[in-house]
Amino acid sequence: MFDRPDSGERAVLVHLTLHSGQEDLLELKELAKSAGTDPVHVVTGSRRSPDPKYFVGTGKLDELKNVIESQSVDIVLFNHPLSPSQERNLENALGVRVVDRNGLILDIFAQRAQTFEGKLQVELAQLRHLSTRLVRGWTHLERQKGGIGLRGPGETQLETDRRLLGLRIKQIQQRLEKVDKQRHQGRSKRKKAEIPSVSLVGYTNAGKSTLFNKLTGANIYAADQLFATLDPTLRNCQLPNSSEIVLADTVGFIRHLPHELVASFKSTLQEASEADLLLHVIDANAEDRDETIIQVNQVLEDIEANEVRQLEIFNKIDLLTGISPRIDRDDAGNPVRVWISAETGAGVELLYQALAEIFSSTRIKRKCYLRPDQGDVRAKLFSVAKILEEQVDDFGGYELVIEIDAKHLGLLKSVEIEEIL
Repeated sequence: MFDRPDSGERAVLVHLTLHSGQEDLLELKELAKSAGTDPVHVVTGSRRSPDPKYFVGTGKLDELKNVIESQSVDIVLFNHPLSPSQERNLENALGVRVVDRNGLILDIFAQRAQTFEGKLQVELAQLRHLSTRLVRGWTHLERQKGGIGLRGPGETQLETDRRLLGLRIKQIQQRLEKVDKQRHQGRSKRKKAEIPSVSLVGYTNAGKSTLFNKLTGANIYAADQLFATLDPTLRNCQLPNSSEIVLADTVGFIRHLPHELVASFKSTLQEASEADLLLHVIDANAEDRDETIIQVNQVLEDIEANEVRQLEIFNKIDLLTGISPRIDRDDAGNPVRVWISAETGAGVELLYQALAEIFSSTRIKRKCYLRPDQGDVRAKLFSVAKILEEQVDDFGGYELVIEIDAKHLGLLKSVEIEEIL
């Protein structure tokens, strides 16, 4: 076997055209750079279908061998998912490490994770990915045919690895369940206080973290690279109408996000699925803008967040000519799209305005009076509304000033409303 270097690898990229709608070569280059490798050569080609043994044909395999030798390549990165046997056959034939697209993304996530939860989620995704690579992974120790003294412990070793891997996966899942309960408690408290939650979603490198910093005054890491930030961050944000929202920055999406990541990051992505509004950040300058919008909506459907209301944010208009900040509205006059530049701050005030319009249209203030025998109504109001003021009169009644969502106005049918604020 060959040594596997930890970092600073010289990489050759492999991209085959197999069908339409597949991964982009430019995106593979960005992924490779984000992982810390130095792409020194690109091998391209086209096939009707992948070769079952090497994924590429024998001609491309010889070309790869020549490139590896002439360019002193340390690692080969495929822009496609490889089967365990294809990955192993390629490594044996080429003599260097071979990583497919899913493994590359998992490696980037492992570098980016900073929090306890993020590290657990990445490890879980990596272990799930590794569990598919254990088959015949101990060929040098496997049980051999015939002969006394030639029966190796390979099967025992393989089963031991599987058992230890399963135990570790179970431990991580139990820890993540505890973290998920804490997240659920936090979401429940925000809902009880009637503080709307807004999640930033979008294709990776669309400018979500830069916009998050601009809106909240936070200082989370933002860089021009794929998956610059991984761990979710929540901050309070004050709107011009003095109302408050909780803004969540989530992990960026990408074409065909590995299912191991979607499963492992389910609790994190739940911030998006349970949000009151999604800010879909879009790189307005990207050539494949429309395609990335489709890809993000597909991931949102996978995590059951496709029914959550969206406000599209067309970002990076400073890179376009003839485009100025504006709000696009539907036929009813509701904001559906805002054109901004998070980098320069152009149009951010329009985004604030759109958010204030969206949430002020659903939040209503009422001053009401509850009789002493309406304690059950008071309890329900405390669970779904924001109580701004409360006084008890001499007869045991309650005078309340509340802020309530329009969908809960039915609770006030039996309540005496003294004044509409």
